[in-house]
Amino acid sequence: MTMILIGIALIAMMLLGAPLFAVIAASVMVNFARDDVDLTVVAIEIYRLAEMPVLLAIPLFTFAGYLLAESNAPRRLVRITNVFFGWMPGGLAAVALVICAMFTAFTGASGVTIVALGGMLYPALKQAGYPERFSLGLVTTSGSIGLLFAPSLPLILYGVVAQQLNIGHSVSISDLFLAGILPGLLIVFLLSLYGLWQNRGSQAVHQPFSWREALAALREAGWELPLPVVVLGGIYSGYFAVSEAAAVTAIYVFIVEVLIHREITFTNLPRIMRESMVLVGAILIVLGMSLASTNYLLDAEIPAKLFSFIRTHVDNAYSFLLLLNIFLLLLGMMLDIFSALVIMVPLILPIAVGYGIHPVHLGIIFLANMEIAYLMPPMGMNLFIAIYRFDRPMLEIFRAVLPFVAMLLVAVLIITYWPELSLALIRH
Repeated sequence: MTMILIGIALIAMMLLGAPLFAVIAASVMVNFARDDVDLTVVAIEIYRLAEMPVLLAIPLFTFAGYLLAESNAPRRLVRITNVFFGWMPGGLAAVALVICAMFTAFTGASGVTIVALGGMLYPALKQAGYPERFSLGLVTTSGSIGLLFAPSLPLILYGVVAQQLNIGHSVSISDLFLAGILPGLLIVFLLSLYGLWQNRGSQAVHQPFSWREALAALREAGWELPLPVVVLGGIYSGYFAVSEAAAVTAIYVFIVEVLIHREITFTNLPRIMRESMVLVGAILIVLGMSLASTNYLLDAEIPAKLFSFIRTHVDNAYSFLLLLNIFLLLLGMMLDIFSALVIMVPLILPIAVGYGIHPVHLGIIFLANMEIAYLMPPMGMNLFIAIYRFDRPMLEIFRAVLPFVAMLLVAVLIITYWPELSLALIRH
């Protein structure tokens, strides 16, 4: 009876709008108190955040992404990709997908991508002869397809949570960065094919390729183009750890956008820092509570008990993966991606490993499903951002993204049942 009342109280807290970290904290402290465990263990778990060097990457990458969003870097990147791909039939759709994927990877926030790039890409797509509904759906969808590309914050966060679990496998951030490349490219490729098919009957005149324009675009974006090479090349060459690469990225972007281009003034820096750190603070406080929750779950052997229960009803990995995808889609429709990661990974990961699923592969499956969940009501973030950005009703936005959701579902099934796609680049 006591547990039922506690459960009702926690649900009431959520319905009344209590912050997620407060609900998790209350649940953890109640469970520890029932087991006569000193509640200082919660404070100890929060303090452990300071002992994780990789967590330094989250605020630094986020700050760099917000600096890029506030500058004219989006316009320069759109120009250069349009020069090299815009002459192709369906090329502008590929431009939009590539640019939004790169931008989301650095900002870590889908809404920033739609707000920063939507105003440029949406009218450009319509002018290129794409149907209005397709253009609206493409820009809305593109805001989340960068989650699998480094240095995506969800990739880092999944790695941090997975490293706290004793699952018998190492889950390094650099492996996750590598694992996301081919599945991410698959998603971009499939959506680009759909864009090419949509543009098949267009009579719009494509911009011819011009070496003069290409050189001018390269010169204008010359400072931003080396950024992915600096980040990924530094990590995989062994020169940087992930946290060091984040520091180099933040310093590099600051120098380029503030001191060289001078598109961000020193008076605007405090506002940008504040906005970026609000996102970081929300992630870290939920993560701190989640680590305490993970500690309790492991002590109580909850994942092992769940695995035993599921094993009696699901006898093979293929069925488990199908049910897992359905569950993750439903989960993403109710929770934002950061909350879903820190709450559910400690429960799902040990069960998946019990079915022989590689933890890195599971991370890619998890995030690929979250990309779709961004587009699904009732909590799909991209839908609400697009409503605000384009001043359109929810139903119109949702209808526009449905074909893209179908393509993403195909991609998720391929990613799920072809684990080599995620694991091919990882050194075994």
